[in-house]
Amino acid sequence: MKIIILGAGQVGGTLAEHLASEANDITVVDTDGDRLRDLGDRLDIRTVQGRGSLPTVLRQAGADDADMLVAVTNSDETNMVACQVAYSLFHTPTKIARVRESAYLTREELFDNDHIPVDVLISPEQVVTNYIRRLIEHPGSLQVIDFAEGKAQLVAVKAYYGGPLVGQQLRQIRAHMPNVDTRVAAIFRRDRPITPRGDTVIEADDEVFFIAAKKDIRAVMGELRRIDQTNKRIVIAGGGQIGERLAEAIESRYQVKIIEMSPARCRHLSDTLDSTVVLQGSASDRDLMLEENIADADIFLALTNDDEANIMSSLLAKRLGAGKVMTIINNPAYVDLVQGGEIDIAISPQLATIGTLLAHVRRGDIVSVHSLRRGAAEAIEAVAHGDAKSSKVVGKAIADINLPPGTTIGAIIRAEEVMIAHDNTLIESGDHVILFVVDKKHIRDVEKLFHVGLSFF
Repeated sequence: MKIIILGAGQVGGTLAEHLASEANDITVVDTDGDRLRDLGDRLDIRTVQGRGSLPTVLRQAGADDADMLVAVTNSDETNMVACQVAYSLFHTPTKIARVRESAYLTREELFDNDHIPVDVLISPEQVVTNYIRRLIEHPGSLQVIDFAEGKAQLVAVKAYYGGPLVGQQLRQIRAHMPNVDTRVAAIFRRDRPITPRGDTVIEADDEVFFIAAKKDIRAVMGELRRIDQTNKRIVIAGGGQIGERLAEAIESRYQVKIIEMSPARCRHLSDTLDSTVVLQGSASDRDLMLEENIADADIFLALTNDDEANIMSSLLAKRLGAGKVMTIINNPAYVDLVQGGEIDIAISPQLATIGTLLAHVRRGDIVSVHSLRRGAAEAIEAVAHGDAKSSKVVGKAIADINLPPGTTIGAIIRAEEVMIAHDNTLIESGDHVILFVVDKKHIRDVEKLFHVGLSFF
C-alpha cells in the first residue's frame, strides 16, 4: 500500500515505523529537515521536506497514485486542507486527519465530500480519555481494551502472590470458575512473551492478558490478584483538554478534583464542569497536596503536556500516600523507565492513537488494532467474510486454521454473543474474531487470513 504521512512528530514517526516494517511504500512529509533525516536514517522510507498542504509538495510525495493520506501534523488546519487538496486534485481514496480542536469535532457536518473530505477523524485527546476512563472503571488493571463495541474486553493484570491461580496451570481456570468462560491470550514474564498453553504455570509478577465477556471481567481478575477496592476519589493534575474531558466523563460517578496552574483555565473549568472541584496551583506543591489530603485519593492522574512535571508530581503524590498513580508520558523512551515503580501506569498518547490509525491501514476487514505492552504485541479485531471456498477461516474450526507463529485467537463475537475460542469452535461469516499477535512481523500473514478470494465476488 502506498501511504503518505504528513507530520514527522511522535505519532507520524511511530506510525511510519510500524508500517515500514510491513512492506508498505511510505513517504513522510514535514517542514523539519532534521526530523526527516533521523527517520530516513532509521527506516526504509522516502522523505519530502515541505508544507504538506501544498499541491506541489503532495505531488512530490507521490499523491498522484497514493492509496492513503494520513495527516497528523500539529496543525488541525493543515491536516484538513491537505485532505481537501488530496481529494480535489489527486482523488486519493482514503484520507485520515488528526483533529484536536473540539470546536471542529462537534460539527460532524463539516467532514464530508461536499465540505472537508476527511474519511476518518482521529482525536488523540478523546482516544486517551477513553483509555484512562476504562482503567479507572477496572481497579487493578494495567490495560483495558474494548472489542465489538464493549461486548468483550481484554484486560491486563499483574499476577500477585496469594492470587488463587498463581502457581497453578492455566487449565485450572475452568475448575475455579465453572460458570465463567475466559481465555488467557498472552503472558509477559520478565518482559518476554510466553505463548499460553494449558500446562503453563502462572507466576507472581506475570503480566497476564485475558479476554472475557464484559460482565465476567471482574470475576476473572479476582482469580489472578487481590481485587482492589472500587475507586471513589480521583485527583487530576492538569486541566487541559484531556483533564477536562476525563473529569466531564467521570464526575457523575466519582469525587473529582482538578489541580491547574492557569487562573484563566481554572475559571473555564469551573464554568464548564458540574461537580468537579477546581484548584488553582501546582501538583508539585507539597503543601497544596497535603492540604487537599492526597493520601485519601484512590487515583492520582498527571495529565499535563510536560513529562517531567508529570513524573515529579506523580512521585510526590505516591510518596504522600495516593493509592494508584497514572501518568501521561509523551516521550516513548521514558515509558518503560517509569512504569512499575512508584508510577503504577505510564500512558503513551501516541501509542493509543497509533492503534486507531492502524485499524484503517490494515488490509482485510480490520475493525480495531491495539498495542499491547507499549507496542510489544498487538490485539486485532477482524471480521470474517465469505464462505468455506473463498475464505481461509470461515467454516473452519480454530484448530484447523493455519495461524502464523505466536498468533492466537482469543474470542469470537457473533451478533450479541461472546464466544471464548476453543479448538473446536467454528468461525462463521460475519464473526468478529479477536486475535493476538506477539511477533509483529507476522501481521501481514494475519491480514491475509481475512482476505476473501475472488470466488466470493
